[in-house]
Amino acid sequence: MTVVIHHNPACGTSRNVLAIIEAAGETPVVIDYLEAGWTRPQLLALFAAAGLTPRSALRTTKSPAEELGLLDPSVSDDALLDAMLEHPVLVNRPIVCSPKGVRLCRPSEAVLDLLDHLPPGPMAKEDGTPLIDAEGNRLD
Repeated sequence: MTVVIHHNPACGTSRNVLAIIEAAGETPVVIDYLEAGWTRPQLLALFAAAGLTPRSALRTTKSPAEELGLLDPSVSDDALLDAMLEHPVLVNRPIVCSPKGVRLCRPSEAVLDLLDHLPPGPMAKEDGTPLIDAEGNRLD
């Protein structure tokens, strides 16, 4: 199974998702989208596969969305996409692709639905929130 994570190493949720994928025995393709950037076809395909719109994928906190005037509901999807191409940080993360689907993995435990196997437990997020108990059961 090939898993791809569009990752921001500075984001705790993104780091948690990557750790969960690796703990499940996967060696994901890691795309640092802040460095690599996006293409319009790539974003459109990811959003369609994940059931997202540019508005629902817009990162509104810790991003320039407000300063760029993107929070106004009258801003079109095309304008949001243009802004995301210019400012990759505007895309919420992490977005994970696997044979089981594509998902914006917020909260990080959403990635568990995309994996063939759960990581062995016990496992917790960086902040100590338990995800999997010692018997390997999901706690979400």
